[in-house]
Amino acid sequence: MPIIVSLSGVFAVPIFRSSRRLGLAVSLALCTSGLLTAEVDAAAATSAAAGTVAVSATSKTAIGTRRATRARRSVSTTPRVSSSRARRARLARARATQRAREYREAATPLFRTAADGSQVPAIRAEAAIVYNPVTQQVLWEENAQNSRSIASITKVMTAVVFLEHALDLTTPVKIERSDVRAASTTYLRANDVLTPNDLLNLLLIGSDNAAARALARISPFGTDGFIEKMNAKAQELGLQQTHYVDPSGLIALNVSSAYDMARLISFAAGDERIASIMRKSSEQIVTNTRTVNVHSTNKLLLGGDIDVRGGKTGFISKSGYCLATLLQVPNGDPVAVVVLGARSSAGRFLEAKHLFNWMSERTRTLLSTDTAVATQVAPQPQPE
Repeated sequence: MPIIVSLSGVFAVPIFRSSRRLGLAVSLALCTSGLLTAEVDAAAATSAAAGTVAVSATSKTAIGTRRATRARRSVSTTPRVSSSRARRARLARARATQRAREYREAATPLFRTAADGSQVPAIRAEAAIVYNPVTQQVLWEENAQNSRSIASITKVMTAVVFLEHALDLTTPVKIERSDVRAASTTYLRANDVLTPNDLLNLLLIGSDNAAARALARISPFGTDGFIEKMNAKAQELGLQQTHYVDPSGLIALNVSSAYDMARLISFAAGDERIASIMRKSSEQIVTNTRTVNVHSTNKLLLGGDIDVRGGKTGFISKSGYCLATLLQVPNGDPVAVVVLGARSSAGRFLEAKHLFNWMSERTRTLLSTDTAVATQVAPQPQPE
């Protein structure tokens, strides 16, 4: 039996005696081969299609699973996020409402009846005083001798002591990492270069804690020696309730009384180098790399209705909101008004304004009375 080889395979064909029969046999073999190839190709195509369908189905299932997972996560996360945002919004509204209520309360001056029947101020803060530095008289006080944390009012003494021993206010100073570490309130960065005069402006206008540390560090005494000088100066000035442990006021162990701080702010405002800085509502400081805009923490400077001769704010949680300021009474002497332990930032300024307004009205009344008495006792011209 002859062998016929085709592109589709090898076939055995029986021997035929005539060429005609042989041709028919060859045609039959080739036809069979084509059918077999078609069947194989069809089978392969069917298998491939099945595989494609399977893969497609698997892919769709996987995609569907991922989408379902994302949907579930979205469903579970969205309420949580929305709830968190809603909670923060409620807290913000509550704080705003509380601040508004505190402001309304503090905006209304309180009075009480004194032993002599006169109306005198009453305060919401823990301690306060109105002090005349010219006559050295306490014009009004409440808990003025109590020792309390004074926060950044400390910086008034920092300025006094530094200027008392400063040799040059223009030599560039480099800020160190220790100056800015955990400084809470500061405009400065490590490696900033600026002058001691710039540091004094940051200290008294912006209540900058890093500036206070830097001034103590670059003083002739170093930080520890500088704090000793602060306490020595307090003793020299007769501030018996006053004690310092750091130059910035961040530490709650910096303590004093409203009476002591009234005397200190009056003394410091007598130095025009300090007073001129405390009267600024803002200042621009230029370092080696940038320009810094510093804004005063003393909001009494912004109204323009009170002649502020000097002042310093303070706040830490232990002290509450504090203010020591020297104000000029119209047609009268300057008075030191100190408020310690107010309940809010606005409260300390409003309490100070109430006390100042009371003092101003009292001064006007006394001046009017004195004028009336002088007119009554003045000799009358005699008729000719």
